[in-house]
Amino acid sequence: MDHQALRSSDANAHTLEERAAHVRARANWMRQRLLKMIVDAGQGHPGGDLSASDIVASLYFDILRIDSANPNAPDRDRFILSKGHCTGALYTALAGAGFFPEAELDTYLKPESRLNGHPNRVYLPGVETNTGPLGHGFPVGVGVAVAGQIDGAGYRVFVLTGDGELQEGSMWEAAMFAGHRKLGNLTVIVDRNRLQQGARTEDTNALEPLADKWRAFGWDVVEIDGHDVGALLKAFDDAAQPRDTPRVLIANTFKGNGVSYMRDQAGWHHGVPNADQLAQAIAELEAEKSA
Repeated sequence: MDHQALRSSDANAHTLEERAAHVRARANWMRQRLLKMIVDAGQGHPGGDLSASDIVASLYFDILRIDSANPNAPDRDRFILSKGHCTGALYTALAGAGFFPEAELDTYLKPESRLNGHPNRVYLPGVETNTGPLGHGFPVGVGVAVAGQIDGAGYRVFVLTGDGELQEGSMWEAAMFAGHRKLGNLTVIVDRNRLQQGARTEDTNALEPLADKWRAFGWDVVEIDGHDVGALLKAFDDAAQPRDTPRVLIANTFKGNGVSYMRDQAGWHHGVPNADQLAQAIAELEAEKSA
């Protein structure tokens, strides 16, 4: 398995604090790199990319058992980005984990690039399934987890979904079936930034009480600060323990986290910073890195 993308098989090789410091540094790099990609491309979804960066970095640079040299290894963990428009976070993580050269990030959304606006497994190693239409990735993840359960396989399935995506009926059909099948190999992370395109989730189609809904479908529920990397790693470690119920991490986040003028602003669901805004964002992220 790839050292860059996999925590040592010895769970005690590094302290939680050391692991968290490494992941925070990678998440900061991801945020800076994806913002530059979006500006260069002239399009993108920076708000959701930034809210999900700590989650995605925790998975790719510590938790997932994956190998960039053998991306289709049968025993690999599976990660599915159900909120498929947030490719800035996914592509930077894949490049950082060695699935393709970092220089290829400069082709983001360009003609004939492999780095499409939505991930495509035919083009890019490390992408498990094509996503983009909201409500599709999670059901696929449930199917992959069922296959692992039937085969007695040891791989784990992780699905990252947006909270606005939970307004899709297919998500709750999948949740009901996963609870029925007692898919202990499945972990869903909800990027609970409380914003969707143009408005707040609770003003559009209220989700609360969200934790109670998941419990009613037979899930183990953990509510967590989605920007606290130490807490994320501990929750993922706990999720790896043998269990007979699927687990959901409701990760409370902020859209645009890390950049002051984007934070908690629905208008940055998609959008492109101008030169001054990019410079401010990079300066803020550099200051955070040095803190």
